Amino acid sequence: MATNSDSLYAARAPIFPKRVSGPFRRLKWQIMAVTLGIYYFVPWIRWDRGPDLPDQAVLVDMAGRRFYFFWIEIWPHEFYFVAGLLVMAGLGLFLFTAALGRVWCGYTCPQTVWTDLFILVERWVEGDRNARMRLDKAPWSARKWRLRLTKWTIWLLISVATGGAWVFYFTDAPTLARDLVTLNAHPAAWSAIALLTATTFTFGGFMREQICIYACPWPRIQGAMMDEDTLTVAYREWRGEPRGKGLRRRAVTEAAETTTRAAGPQIGGRSPAIPMPGMPTGVGGPIPDNAPGDCIDCNACVNVCPMGIDIRDGQQMACITCALCIDACDEVMGKIGRPRGLIDYIALADAPAEREGRAPRSVWRHVLRPRNIVYFALWGGIGLALVFALFIRPDIELTVAPVRNPTFVTLSDGAVRNAYDVRLRNKHGEPRDFTLGVTTSSDLSLSVEGVAGTSVEVPADAQALTRVYVTAPAGAEAAGGDTTDLRIWIMDDISGERASAPTTFNGRGTR
Repeated sequence: MATNSDSLYAARAPIFPKRVSGPFRRLKWQIMAVTLGIYYFVPWIRWDRGPDLPDQAVLVDMAGRRFYFFWIEIWPHEFYFVAGLLVMAGLGLFLFTAALGRVWCGYTCPQTVWTDLFILVERWVEGDRNARMRLDKAPWSARKWRLRLTKWTIWLLISVATGGAWVFYFTDAPTLARDLVTLNAHPAAWSAIALLTATTFTFGGFMREQICIYACPWPRIQGAMMDEDTLTVAYREWRGEPRGKGLRRRAVTEAAETTTRAAGPQIGGRSPAIPMPGMPTGVGGPIPDNAPGDCIDCNACVNVCPMGIDIRDGQQMACITCALCIDACDEVMGKIGRPRGLIDYIALADAPAEREGRAPRSVWRHVLRPRNIVYFALWGGIGLALVFALFIRPDIELTVAPVRNPTFVTLSDGAVRNAYDVRLRNKHGEPRDFTLGVTTSSDLSLSVEGVAGTSVEVPADAQALTRVYVTAPAGAEAAGGDTTDLRIWIMDDISGERASAPTTFNGRGTR
């Protein structure tokens, strides 16, 4: 029987990330704006496909069994396009993870994007880190209830908008919006909105870190794809340790800068670094060996982390490499006059060189490695293959299924007849007449059930199932033989485009 100490689950402790500014925080705001804009705006884009066809640019038409993406239309039998895109997405994650660590988790994962949005609301309603911590510890009062209810209400509205936007991808958005307003929407739409609202509200508001740590498999999978040459967010402990205090650090820095200024000219308003044996170097000049490291133990990196971890403890599964700790640390380093980059995107393989004061390898040498090149080649090859398949796919298609009950029928004049169910697909935006025929080395003829000739009309962007008969005269070799190969073909009467499918003809010898 497991005890509490054996548990692999830790109860959630509230985390109150502090506001931070910097290039990575701005990048995350920009990515959030783009991703949320795409998510909420795309269902409303119109695209004219012709009469009787949906005019929504991006639509997953479950009833019509179609996937529309602007000018591209994917039919059920063309699911290999969707499978190819999923494979490309997986290879893309492998590539970016091997090159730059968990950039997906830190910048574009929906859990990260919506959590950032929820934290923004939380900070706007309740204040920054210290104010939220005081409110959390305070007893329940009218003010606390007011702030919490305001925050939860805004979260709920965002969650409803999230669920509502999702269902718009599966039906005509304006029509569904009108039905939702008038309370005439299908129960399936209400159920989907309710489910997504509940999950967004819960995951983004109350299970932020736990989803990443316990529910998501990517921290474990991506960790296996990273190596020492992967550029990831890390702490330069050889530069930061031992940790010192602000006043002592400032005195050491000023002494080093005085030494450096006396040794050489100013570069861009800042003193150049002059390496000296046995001394680490920085923009402020050489630092004696017995001086404290650049880290002043201010915990700024911890206070801004949305996962509540300390990056100085090394690589951790909970780290999503959002790089907010870089912005926080760089701000502190600027204030105490030390070089930025104590926490940075670095490769662990560069640690020995940096310890010795040598420059790390360039970013491109880390990115353009054989492993990453193979990932990119596979990713690009699949993408080119999908594009090629998309452009060469025909606008008319057919599939042929022989009717095996009975295998053949002997007519009164001795002729042998086989029946086939032929499914015709017309991908054009208007109805087309298809003429059917048969190609074989034997003397065979084709007729269409219920039609005087061999022409069948297929509606626009639809498929039609028809039964055709192939007959061999009594004295023909195909009538008395075993099986004969043949090919049933169709021709678009307007464009002249042709398509065919192979099958076999069964004679009396197949008994």
